[in-house]
Amino acid sequence: MLRTALRNVLAHKARLIMTALAVLLGVAFVSGTLVFAETTANAFRDASAQSLKGVAVSVRADQATSMDPAAPDTAGGEGGASGTALDAALAQKIRQLPGVASVRPTVHGQATLAGKDGRPVNADTNGQNLATNYLPGQHGKGGQDGKDSGHGKDSHYPLKEGRGPAAAGELALDAKTAAKAGYRIGDTVRLATDGPALTKKLVGIVSTDDPQVTAGATLTLFDTRTAQQLFHHPGQFDEIAVAASPGTDEYALTDRVQALLPKEGVRATSGAELAAEQSAQIAENTGYLAKTLLVFAGIALFVGVFLIANTFTMLIAQRSREIALLRAVGASRRQVVRSVLIEAALLGLVSSVGGFALGLGIAAAMGPLLNTTGAALPDGPLVITPAAPLSSLAVGVLVTVLAAWLPSRKAAKIAPVAALSSIDQAPPARTLRVRNVLGALLTGAGVLVMLYVSTLRTSKESNLMTAMFGAALTLGGVIVLAPLLSRPLITLAGKVTTRFFGVGGKLARQNALRNPRRTAATASALMIGLALITGLTVGAHSAQHAMAKEATQGLTADYKVNYSTARGLDADAPGKIARVPGVAAAAPLTTAQFDTRGQYAVITGTDPKAFGKAAQLDFRAGSLNDIGPGKIAVSDEFAKRAGLQIGATLDAKMGDGMDTGAAQKEHTTGRKGTAQQKKLTVVGIYAKTRTLDEALGTLTDVLPHSVTKQLDNVLVKAEPGRTAGLDRKIRAALGDSPLLKVRSQEQLIKDNNESVTTVLSMMYGLLGMAVVIAILGVVNTLAMSVFERTREIGMLRAIGLDRSGIRQMVRLESVVISLFGAVLGIGTGIFLAWSAGGLTTTSMQEYETVLPWERLGTFLVLALMIGVLAAIWPARRAARLNMLRSIQST
Repeated sequence: MLRTALRNVLAHKARLIMTALAVLLGVAFVSGTLVFAETTANAFRDASAQSLKGVAVSVRADQATSMDPAAPDTAGGEGGASGTALDAALAQKIRQLPGVASVRPTVHGQATLAGKDGRPVNADTNGQNLATNYLPGQHGKGGQDGKDSGHGKDSHYPLKEGRGPAAAGELALDAKTAAKAGYRIGDTVRLATDGPALTKKLVGIVSTDDPQVTAGATLTLFDTRTAQQLFHHPGQFDEIAVAASPGTDEYALTDRVQALLPKEGVRATSGAELAAEQSAQIAENTGYLAKTLLVFAGIALFVGVFLIANTFTMLIAQRSREIALLRAVGASRRQVVRSVLIEAALLGLVSSVGGFALGLGIAAAMGPLLNTTGAALPDGPLVITPAAPLSSLAVGVLVTVLAAWLPSRKAAKIAPVAALSSIDQAPPARTLRVRNVLGALLTGAGVLVMLYVSTLRTSKESNLMTAMFGAALTLGGVIVLAPLLSRPLITLAGKVTTRFFGVGGKLARQNALRNPRRTAATASALMIGLALITGLTVGAHSAQHAMAKEATQGLTADYKVNYSTARGLDADAPGKIARVPGVAAAAPLTTAQFDTRGQYAVITGTDPKAFGKAAQLDFRAGSLNDIGPGKIAVSDEFAKRAGLQIGATLDAKMGDGMDTGAAQKEHTTGRKGTAQQKKLTVVGIYAKTRTLDEALGTLTDVLPHSVTKQLDNVLVKAEPGRTAGLDRKIRAALGDSPLLKVRSQEQLIKDNNESVTTVLSMMYGLLGMAVVIAILGVVNTLAMSVFERTREIGMLRAIGLDRSGIRQMVRLESVVISLFGAVLGIGTGIFLAWSAGGLTTTSMQEYETVLPWERLGTFLVLALMIGVLAAIWPARRAARLNMLRSIQST
């Protein structure tokens, strides 16, 4: 039986090509993901090792302290690193400890450059515009007390041109950034670190092997004093890296360093512990990425199962006489099953080897592709661990064998006499009834779960899991019911093909209905891909529609002004904007959190007079003019939740420079908050809108209690007919910072749409493999159907159907199958998107299902094209069959 299996694989290798390709592509996705994940993790570990090279002890601010704006300031700062004792004096004390070879005090921040063309480099990115201090001196450790020596080089950043920055008006860039921005030594560089624009002279270009920079991040270097002024306060550092003398135990050194530090706010960590922490974080991050990609790889493999099962079902049907002879000469049912599974295992093994090889190419391409979306993943050589090839081979062989298991059992159950007398037997009616009942139960259960999901209004994890379970049930039920659904839908499509294409259309319909299971399996593969793509498309389009409404809801302003970072605008920004010719009003907005009657809420502070020109609120009671010092308006939703009416007096607890109320602050950080009690009177109630939060007050009441003590944004209303070029004038009035955003309502909508489109494009790409495999399934089914119907095609030729008629028949059959899968997929995808849409209501209150008719029509057209393209080779082969030889075939 082993020899028989080997001969069958070799004898039918042409018919197994599409199946092999499906397995190969699925395995390539899996192996590519595994290799890419390990490669990325290794690159991050290398970056971590590079940054920790020679570091025995790292002294940093405690995370709780560094994230707490209300933390005690021991050095004149406002919290963060500036609120700790990480200063030059501490660096000097550490340097004098026994076992310390050197210390390297560093400052870290973000700096966004404007290129020579005026456009920001790496705009709207997070963590991709790196900035730090350049430490010249012997081996990059000159200035042991944190002061620059004013000469020498920094071995961390080898110079390629010029020299290191040594004065406030100087900076250095990495070579890649300088080339990207178009700068040369001596050029004046415009940049921003956290708001207003700065200009500095480029005095040096450095090289670095930091993987983040090689992946696309920018690197800007300042002298230490300048870096401290830009990112913290003079004399303050983010980290003091300590190098140990030869033979010094780093754990003992860590204890000695810790003994020098204050009891709170600063922590010494050994290099080994820091490396372990970073390694764990890297493993968690890359593991999440790998799991996400493997989900899509699993979808591709699942689609491939239909192709594999179809192939072996058709092969077994065509070889039923051969199987009958084997049974007649003594082969047992178990041996027949084993023979088919051996064929599947051989096919899976060969395809998996090819898939793993292709996966290496996919792994190499994944990083650059993701970096185009702003991921900034580090570069590095491919890392192939034993787990990657072994897992890939195991997955490929296992999937192929499992997909072939049911066809093999059916083959073993065929009685020898029945097999010798018939090539293709219809499945028993009882089997079809059981399948239909099971499909109805699965579909009904899935629909009920999804209807329940449609009533949910939060996207918490349990709701998401319920939605995924319901979607899986629904898709599974539709797949099982597909043979039953194929008859009415294909009959309907057949009427169209018959009317327009005559005999060819009628034959195509009959061929598609001849074996509903085969047709359903082929269409289901396409259906799964299109259902997921349609669901994502409808959800994304509905989200874009909601975001467009929310971004401009209630706004009459022509522009919204803010920074692209967390930093806010200075309090004098509205005045500067208001003085720009053509500006009618500039309404400042800032927010703070407050606690009243046990309800946490966000209050927005503004200038009511200017805000009335830039926005419109639907007041249910009171008016915007009633708002003043100590007088606020609240949304109708918050009024109902907190039991508020016009005239109600609130004892509000407002956070002074905090991001939460005092009680919550103490709970989350263990520190006492500095919330202040303030009496507020409700003078207005307005319909809730996304433009505002729960309450609206004056800027003077809210600004002192905001987190940043700065403005979140400014709404600008232009004078009639004066909008042309006004955005450039506003930029100029505020210093034309690369971080500054001056956006019209159309630009706000466009930015929101682009963010959704980027994610959707990635999803399309990840699901593309499943669609490609589904297309191969259509080609495979048609090609094997031509093999199976060789005699029939010969007879059709003999009674007068010409070659073009044969080609038309095969093409129309392919189109009918593809459209059947498309209709099922699009319909199922729309239902899933509608039912899951409610989960976004918390974050997008204006969300409602909006069908993108143009895209849905495009999907149908693409399905039509898939049908035509998939039929090219099978139709050509069918038309070329020799008439007499076809009639004589068995």
